[in-house]
Amino acid sequence: MSKVGIFYGSSTGVTKSAAELIAKELKKNNIEAEIHSAGDTDISAITSYSGIILGTSTWGMGDLQDDWEGLKKPLANSDLNGKTVALFGSGDQDGYPDTFVDGIGILYDAVASAGANVVGSVSTDGYSYDASLAERDGEFVGLPIDEDNQADMTDERIKAWVASICESFAG
Repeated sequence: MSKVGIFYGSSTGVTKSAAELIAKELKKNNIEAEIHSAGDTDISAITSYSGIILGTSTWGMGDLQDDWEGLKKPLANSDLNGKTVALFGSGDQDGYPDTFVDGIGILYDAVASAGANVVGSVSTDGYSYDASLAERDGEFVGLPIDEDNQADMTDERIKAWVASICESFAG
């Protein structure tokens, strides 16, 4: 069974809950996941996995969740060549339409600059926002979750996203 490290930063519990749902879906596909709080880990724990899933919420006007602040530079300066990384995050597309899930985009820039193979892009269809650092070439670079406005879509979005990334993380 493959093993993936899921690291999340969560202030209200939304991103933590999403990490738990992602791990549950991965297990259904014979992929074991170990979940870690970004606030309780260091860069060596993250880079010890060949399959990595990173999750963050976005705060204020596009700020990365606090647990990631001390890891952002070490992540960007690490060697992620040969590692597969997927990203997810929570945000509020109605309350913060100009910075919707910017945290995903910030993490993307860090891991992409470190040479990671980033998987798990998601169509922007079904979301309503004005701007996002997580949107590149018309798609999100990871899975956006909006529990404030589209909570009824979270489970299905996670299931579909995990199904789309499983092959990349399979043994």
